[in-house]
Amino acid sequence: MQRTAVYWVIYVQTHSAFILGLSVFASQFPSFLLSLLGGTIADRYDRFKVLLLTQIASMIQAVVMTLVVMFTDYSVVELIVLSVMLGIINAFDVPARQSLVHVMVTHKEDVANAIALNSSMVNLARLIGPAFAGLILETFGASICFMLNALSFIAVIASLLLMKLPAYIAQPHTQKVLSDLKDGLRYLKATPSLGVLVLLLALMSLLVLPYTTLFPIIAKETLGGDATIYGYLNSFVGIGAFSGAILLASWRNSSNLRKLLLFATTLFGIGLFCFALSHTLALAFFFCTIAGFGMMLHTTIINTLLQTTSSSEMQGRVISYFAMAFFGMQPIGALLIGTISHYIGASETLLFQGCMALLIIALFSPYLWKSTQTQ
Repeated sequence: MQRTAVYWVIYVQTHSAFILGLSVFASQFPSFLLSLLGGTIADRYDRFKVLLLTQIASMIQAVVMTLVVMFTDYSVVELIVLSVMLGIINAFDVPARQSLVHVMVTHKEDVANAIALNSSMVNLARLIGPAFAGLILETFGASICFMLNALSFIAVIASLLLMKLPAYIAQPHTQKVLSDLKDGLRYLKATPSLGVLVLLLALMSLLVLPYTTLFPIIAKETLGGDATIYGYLNSFVGIGAFSGAILLASWRNSSNLRKLLLFATTLFGIGLFCFALSHTLALAFFFCTIAGFGMMLHTTIINTLLQTTSSSEMQGRVISYFAMAFFGMQPIGALLIGTISHYIGASETLLFQGCMALLIIALFSPYLWKSTQTQ
């Protein structure tokens, strides 16, 4: 809800695709800069305590955002600054939260399904949140969206405090944080099966995944809608993503994940290509769902493969590279996509992104297919 409201308010105030891309860049670029440090912290310290601290910090950010929008004559600058703060928090939150799954799940064979189940909850929120945000924006205004987001952290923190986890056993650390970071990079280089997945995700995050940055423009100009239509576009992406997450949560044949990754990324590109050509709500919603389904499978399969095939002592750092590729490259991509859209138009930019998805997976398919034959 907060993300939907921020992007909509910024676009309504500026009517600029470039500023919209800049706001996405500001909210996610800190993850690119700090996620490696966040992964090292997750490997060095109690992941549960790190997660609890980041959620408390996120709640504080949400409260400040609510107060600024509700009681001040705010501008785009304040929204972008607060988005940067949230990006810094997320750089430490994501590696701790993702790698905590291994502590929560008793049997290793269930980890892949647990990761997918976690993704299904995230995407269920993505399904409900934007549609609800669109209705709230039109009816009550942005400040109520931000207030509801701030209140939601009460449930988040209470849930964390109710969790019962195995006692944390501190491990001695004989080297500095910088050495830990270098060890993570050396580990990826020494394990090409992981490094290639990170590179694939980085390229998709740079050129394809920021497609939702253009949704306010598509909703308002191409489809002739308002904040409600913008929220629905995000929600139909969420429907597809949630469906993909449920599929993965029940998936038992882990040896075929790379084949499924090939299929999912191809479907993502086709869905995005067709969405770019859609000028009616029915077609736009349908192809948004297809794109969301392929996108969710793409990112979650990579996440699952990275977590289940990396060594336990390196999981936090491997996930930090995942976060850097996923969350870190998207803001750069959003800035790039926003700039391209400014010159050639939003629909044409989406068409370009769909083509890039198909080109990227075509380049990586020989390696991914070869990997399936050696499993």
